[in-house]
Amino acid sequence: MAAAIEFRHASFRYREVSVLMDVSLRVAEGECVAMIGPNGGGKSTLLKLALGLLKPDSGSIQVFDHAPHTGCRLIGYVPQHLHFDPKFPITCMEVVLMGRLDRLPWWGRYPAADREAARETFRRVGLSGLEERPFAALSGGQKQRILIARALCTEPRLLLLDEPTANVDLTVEERFVELLEELRQKVTIVLVTHDLGLVERLTDQVICVNRRVHRHRVSDLDGETLRQIYSAELREQHFAPCDHEVSGPGTPPA
Repeated sequence: MAAAIEFRHASFRYREVSVLMDVSLRVAEGECVAMIGPNGGGKSTLLKLALGLLKPDSGSIQVFDHAPHTGCRLIGYVPQHLHFDPKFPITCMEVVLMGRLDRLPWWGRYPAADREAARETFRRVGLSGLEERPFAALSGGQKQRILIARALCTEPRLLLLDEPTANVDLTVEERFVELLEELRQKVTIVLVTHDLGLVERLTDQVICVNRRVHRHRVSDLDGETLRQIYSAELREQHFAPCDHEVSGPGTPPA
């Protein structure tokens, strides 16, 4: 299958701090994969590189055979943290319509078709009726669902989700998982999460990130493997360079 995202020997530093080293990774179109690893390991940075928000210091990245700054038009993205001024007067509908900014006509008014697409995403995330509610007035879980609606409003071929269930309750999380189960039949999904139950439910492939990247089948994530991923003493053992850092469907995992 064609690649939705492909990293080839990509490395990235924040100033003098090495965040990602020699990352080679391929996610095929149509896959649903989870991304796990310790905090500060580079998971969010990996997503930002795919979006073109950051540029690698070396190596290359392609999104649907395009450079990230072009391919990002095909991506819906839900960030881990939202930096938002609560005094800024913006409605939930206006936030969701940001997902269609690249289609906004020159006269600056969204056509009826865009507004109808936005209303449909409100329905899909269970927030119909809140379109004109001030975004700042929502709970943390509702804000997260609005950001998911914004990502869906782009009509993406690829969804990048960075800890999307971090601030939602169990009822909302269940609805969200059901939505992902529906979406995985239509779009490629990369989900960053610490919830291993969510990983097991949604996918059989997992990407482990801590400066380097390995890919596994979920069935291979036994207690010892998880201990190597998250234990400071054993991380170097798990993430040492090896011959299996590039893997995809049908390829033996590391």
